[in-house]
Amino acid sequence: MRRVIALVFFCFSIITNGQTIKGKVISSSGEILPFTNIYIKGTQTGTTADENGFYELSAKQNRVVLVASSVGFLSERKTVTINSSEEKIINFTLTETAEILDQVTITGTRTDKRRTNSPVIVNVINSETFANVQACNLSEGLKFQTGLRVETDCQTCNYTQLRMNGLAGGYSQILINGRPIFSPLTGLYGLEQIPTNMIERIEVVRGGGSALYGSSAIGGTVNVITKIPKRDNYSVGYTYQNSKGTSDNIISGNGTLVNEDKSFGGTFFFNVRNRDLFDANGDNFSELPELKNTAFGANVFYIPTENQKLEVNFSKLNEYRYGGEMNDDAPHLALQSEERKHDVYVSNVDYQINFNDDKSSLITYVASQFTGREHYTGVIPDIGTPEDFEHLANPPYGSSESSTFQGGIQLNHKLEEFLNGNAVFTIGSEFVQDDVFDVIEAYNYKIDQTTKNIGFFFQSDWEISEKWNLLAGVRFDNHTLNALKIDGSEKSITNNVFSPRVSLLYKPFEKTQIRATWGTGFRAPQAFDADLHIAFAGGGISRVVLADDLKRERSNSYSLSFNYDKPTEHYIYGFTLEGFCTKLDDAFILENIGTDEFGELFEKRNGDGATVKGLTLEARLNYDGIFQLESGFTIQSSENTNPVLYSDILTPKKEFLRTPTNYGYATLSYEPNQKFKTSVNVVYTGKMDVLHLASPNNLSSDEYFTSPNFTEVGLKSSYTFNLPELKANIELSGGIKNVFDNYQTNFDIGRDRDSNFIYGAAIPRTLIFGIKLF
Repeated sequence: MRRVIALVFFCFSIITNGQTIKGKVISSSGEILPFTNIYIKGTQTGTTADENGFYELSAKQNRVVLVASSVGFLSERKTVTINSSEEKIINFTLTETAEILDQVTITGTRTDKRRTNSPVIVNVINSETFANVQACNLSEGLKFQTGLRVETDCQTCNYTQLRMNGLAGGYSQILINGRPIFSPLTGLYGLEQIPTNMIERIEVVRGGGSALYGSSAIGGTVNVITKIPKRDNYSVGYTYQNSKGTSDNIISGNGTLVNEDKSFGGTFFFNVRNRDLFDANGDNFSELPELKNTAFGANVFYIPTENQKLEVNFSKLNEYRYGGEMNDDAPHLALQSEERKHDVYVSNVDYQINFNDDKSSLITYVASQFTGREHYTGVIPDIGTPEDFEHLANPPYGSSESSTFQGGIQLNHKLEEFLNGNAVFTIGSEFVQDDVFDVIEAYNYKIDQTTKNIGFFFQSDWEISEKWNLLAGVRFDNHTLNALKIDGSEKSITNNVFSPRVSLLYKPFEKTQIRATWGTGFRAPQAFDADLHIAFAGGGISRVVLADDLKRERSNSYSLSFNYDKPTEHYIYGFTLEGFCTKLDDAFILENIGTDEFGELFEKRNGDGATVKGLTLEARLNYDGIFQLESGFTIQSSENTNPVLYSDILTPKKEFLRTPTNYGYATLSYEPNQKFKTSVNVVYTGKMDVLHLASPNNLSSDEYFTSPNFTEVGLKSSYTFNLPELKANIELSGGIKNVFDNYQTNFDIGRDRDSNFIYGAAIPRTLIFGIKLF
């Protein structure tokens, strides 16, 4: 009887005293967080961590929700299940609100700068966003940013281009680790060739406020920053995508090694993708090309002393791409097809030394890119004709080589007492040379161009006071183009261009910023660009030539924005409202100048000018990292000063083609704990005018077609299983892209289709399954 009484008393004491939960609280940067509040949700039970971040408390229930909170950090909650005989160890890692609001960026000013202190708006797309929207390459990830659209411009090969604030791809400067080595040739397919597991984050600056980057930074600048070595880790994953029966297999991996004193480390990646052809309308011609991609690379750093750092990046991209008639014959035996084989090498070396008590820094860098390409673009003439025999005897296979080299030096110096404030002065110079050679002998088509640009820049980043900041800079460029024209003659163009910019930041209240920017820029003429993609039209080939009097175009960009973010213990919410206007002088336009024996000819000329203006609105919400919302919407107009002739039988139009007046995106994620996560994403594109050229069996006469608006919705959920015996985790995920299959339904059919008549979502409804070990 005494034993029974003792047992009952023991059980009662367990229930009364509860089970012990203990652990440690640190910040996301690894620092100890002393005196953090830890409590059980819905009760009065709680405690405070000691000066070393350790805590201990008792729980009477077997299942509780534990919450950790600290001033300046987002709260974190964890669901804890306790067995009566165990002591539970629960550690917390809290994210500082300033880490979300004040990310350090470099693209807006070419120096390290917190986002809320930068006079230029810099938006960031991080690797977490890529995962939530199930992006497998750069092209798919860029859609989820305000003012950006990624469009597919060829039904056969599916090349893509980025449009910023309504301006075509040639107006956007794409950088790799801050270096403009994304060549004109690479730009045709490079957005799809860069896998997301290669990318740490993307920094986006819209408009001419990024004029310090030289030619083609009129629409804005996109800086792709590759993976950065931080701490030892690894991940290996497999993703399977199925687009209405078309399989897409992706294998990816990442690994990072860093030594104990953090003076040397490297991160490595690989990505292999294999996708089959997809035919949307049953005519045996593809709408999605076959893809076979392989990519790998590394980023290595070495810190020999506390004030020096050497960083080396290298990546190799290989792609095979085929679209057109779906058969197993050689490309030139298909009724219509395109085949591309790319080998791309990208590298850069950066060295930085700080001196003068870290008030000064010197940065030197070299970067290079080489692309080799073998390609075919052709349509078989009518069988039995002389043209058919000539096609078989001399099929239009071609080859391309593109190489880019950049070298530069930049000096930064900080004055802590400059007119009652402080200022950072930046001065530098850089040289960029780009060589492109592209030839298809059968079409008498040859591009042989060399562009050279010598640039000098100076910038003053003056923090006048806590509320005012003035950023002023100027860039001088000497740009030369030497090109071989289609008739065999040489063409040489030289431009000397000054590009000033001024940006003003005013903080009237805490967490509020008002920004005003004026910047100028230029776009240099060149003989190879996205609009020189050889396309199919009316049973032939359409090509572009340069006008004899072609010259650079200039821009003036203006923007005014209001930004507000409010952090609380549990919430961070805010919005940004921005108005923008870009005026182009001598804007490049394409005009149809007739046909030759190979097909349509277009000439790139200087127009009178153009104006792009509009309004963007961004909204965001973060609740304890559990619930996160990001959204953006753009309303704009894009018009040439005078109407442009796009077809010799159609009325000229002032409005830009392929440019909707409204478009936007939203991403929503829910992560109640560290194991489960689900997300929804939406991309909306409004109506736009698209040129549709006549072709047999499709359209009797050229027309302007107004596309319907379309909305792409994506879903993803994932669950993580802990494997303590292996010291690893496994994540299983599943999702759908384009849930409602909002995909173009009126593609042209057959050999003679107009392959440029394409709009809307990049892919049809696609089911996705993924597994990752990390």
